[in-house]
Amino acid sequence: MSNYDQHSGFSRRDFIRLGAGAAFAVAGGGLSSLAFGADKPTLACSFRSLTNPYYTAFNKGAQDFAKSAGLPYVPLTTEGSSEKGIADIRALLQKTGGNLVLNVDPNDSADARVIVEACTKAGAFVTTIWNKPKDLHPWDANPNYVAHLSYDGVAYGEQTATQLFKAMGGKGGVVALGGIFSNVPAIERKAGLDAALKKYPGIQLLDFQVADWNSQKAFPIMQAWMTRFNSKIKGVWAANDDMALGAIEALRAEGLAGQIPVTGMDGTQPGLAAIKTGELIASVDWDPYWLGGIGLSMGLQAKEKKVDLASLPKDRRESFCTATFVTKANVQEVARRATAPSADWNNVYARVSGPVVYR
Repeated sequence: MSNYDQHSGFSRRDFIRLGAGAAFAVAGGGLSSLAFGADKPTLACSFRSLTNPYYTAFNKGAQDFAKSAGLPYVPLTTEGSSEKGIADIRALLQKTGGNLVLNVDPNDSADARVIVEACTKAGAFVTTIWNKPKDLHPWDANPNYVAHLSYDGVAYGEQTATQLFKAMGGKGGVVALGGIFSNVPAIERKAGLDAALKKYPGIQLLDFQVADWNSQKAFPIMQAWMTRFNSKIKGVWAANDDMALGAIEALRAEGLAGQIPVTGMDGTQPGLAAIKTGELIASVDWDPYWLGGIGLSMGLQAKEKKVDLASLPKDRRESFCTATFVTKANVQEVARRATAPSADWNNVYARVSGPVVYR
């Protein structure tokens, strides 16, 4: 039996996680929007997968915000499928009658436009995270498109690469693992790597391959690289922690874990643990717990008309946020925060560092 219901757009994992009542309400068991509470909005997050520690933390933040607001919460996972992600959101819009606040990390950049249009038509409120086309802006769909939150992937991609190149002594061969080709963070982080390479002429990029943010895909790529390049590999750059950890496992099989420097991004708990042991030398903590809840808080404030979106400056609608660069020097502090996360859900602009910069 497939884990995916073609008719409902829900996986069995979603069904178990939501509980039978909520799953049937979304998946089409004939229940009305009263199953969610017609007098209360439903909160929902759509994101890639709960198998990735980054999204586990993202979902936890959303759950905690929903609990603090006393509102029902529905997690939706795309499992890497744009079609599934969009179908699940449309089903939830229908079942809630548009009485919905959505925080979404679109699977692909192009998905954001379709999702925003569907939410606007239904009267729902949506915040996007990370992914959207450059010509799609929140102020083009007032008040339903609340905000877009992201981070400067170019700057942080360059910073992790620079840390790696310094650990390599400024010379030698490096291999690099990227995210999905059409994914904005993946594109930006690769641009950051390229910027660092221009500043370090002694570093040679032996190969770059995409592993779709996935450790299981990164592992065989790293194995093949070790066969192909052998001792020429002096460092590994990865666009997220999960791929970095896949590369580290391949290195471990050859007795090289901790001997060849590796960098990642996302600041996941497994990634932080690898920094503590010296197998990963750097990461970037985006604080996904905060992102998961703050996008919902922004949307709920807009829905309840506690903020006049049209009067806000553009950098509060389309924002780069502040992240934490993590090395062995500060990993203990970051790990403590990740173990017991907290956030001021009312102070929605506390981490806004400026407008999104399009390069």
